[in-house]
Amino acid sequence: MKQTVHFETLGCRLNQDETEGAARSFSLQGFSCDLEAVSARTPVSPDVVLCVVNTCTVTAKAEQKGRRIIRLLLEKFPASLVVVTGCYAELAADEISAIEQDRIAVLPGTKKFLLQKIACEMNGGMLDCGSGSCTLEHLKQIIGAQSFVPADGREAEPCALNSFALYTPVFARHSRATLKVQDGCNNCCSFCRIHLARGPSVSLGVQEAVRRAQEIESLGVHEAVLSGVNLSQYAGKGSAGETVSFCGLLSVLLKETESLRFRISSFYPQHITEELCSVLHDRRIQPFFHLSIQSGSSRILRLMNRPYAAADVLSAVARLRSCKENPFISCDIIAGFPGESEADFEETKQLCRELQFAWIHAFPFSPRPGTAACSMRPQVPERIKGERVQWLTEAAVAGKISYIMSCRGHEYDASVEKILPGKQKPGEPAVYHAVTENFLHAVFESPGMLKPGISVRLKIGEPLEESIRAGKEAECTGELSGIV
Repeated sequence: MKQTVHFETLGCRLNQDETEGAARSFSLQGFSCDLEAVSARTPVSPDVVLCVVNTCTVTAKAEQKGRRIIRLLLEKFPASLVVVTGCYAELAADEISAIEQDRIAVLPGTKKFLLQKIACEMNGGMLDCGSGSCTLEHLKQIIGAQSFVPADGREAEPCALNSFALYTPVFARHSRATLKVQDGCNNCCSFCRIHLARGPSVSLGVQEAVRRAQEIESLGVHEAVLSGVNLSQYAGKGSAGETVSFCGLLSVLLKETESLRFRISSFYPQHITEELCSVLHDRRIQPFFHLSIQSGSSRILRLMNRPYAAADVLSAVARLRSCKENPFISCDIIAGFPGESEADFEETKQLCRELQFAWIHAFPFSPRPGTAACSMRPQVPERIKGERVQWLTEAAVAGKISYIMSCRGHEYDASVEKILPGKQKPGEPAVYHAVTENFLHAVFESPGMLKPGISVRLKIGEPLEESIRAGKEAECTGELSGIV
């Protein structure tokens, strides 16, 4: 029986991707990998030899959840050591170690690539499970190593080599692949600790990005999500040593692949230029865009130290809608930033009304230690933050329903994610969940069996309002038109 390594992931899509890359490293070494989230109902198991927790530090709530999960893992998997990594681990090692001195090893987020080394050492090396060498002392020795070059590393830039080591062309939990091309951030936004946790911006070289995209395509994957902390700051090296922008990278990826579709994870509004839109117009770029906005008030954006104004957001959305037909456009908004007045929030509301986002990710401001906004005054009362988040959440639900209605009756390519358990009755068609090219999560019936990852053509039906309001996965119905 294979020994099991359990993974927990909090926070951003980038963390999820890196966890999948780490899981691949352990899988290649012969371990069984469990990526299902632990809960109070999870049975106690002596078979898990290691737990890996990939943490987030964006909000205090995320850190609190991380600590709760760590304690739960210690309880549910009594024979395992727990490696805590990610952004929270980068900034609060002592706080995490204090939870349990005898079983927790803190792996700073900037050394997350060492999970690949740990996987190797657990299979016959210093941490070999079979010989009883998998001890906290040996684990800390590996974490304390000064450097490690991944066996499959091809990137010429040493700083980027480690940042992109946790890569996998296939994903256990998604039909889409993810291609991480950028990490870190050169901005110093007054509310954010990510630039402290992940360091300055680094970029995957163009040739390595192409190699990985071609590998993903060769495995029959139909879509790759281009991800990073701040894709706007991509500056990878080309074949002649020149610096290539994200726009240039996207052009090369389209040229060097045949049918692979690309989705962009997130972008800053001021970088949505006419030049970029000329590339985004390509049919293989999915009509889905997420903008990191944070506020509709230019005054608050200045206090946030964001490098754009509200007018840039308006221009960005107009350009995106001109280069794609009815694209899905979502955004992030922080409610209750220090000093945010009713007039400031009214500007945010007006921006949301005018631009009619298909979704809004709304967050209450969370003061983070080490950031300028933590000591800014006046702080907005929690009650006011809650009311503003509630308005944004209602606007998000209304925006999603309105967008689905605008798509109703139209056909879109979609990637089948999974068959829905418990939905199929004897003699009746199976019910599936798929994600459309414009990122609608649709449920549909099929008389024949479909494999996850297959591309189908769906006609969009009705929005599932109750499901959307409850934050569930399914957002609309669909009707199968054919196999792509």
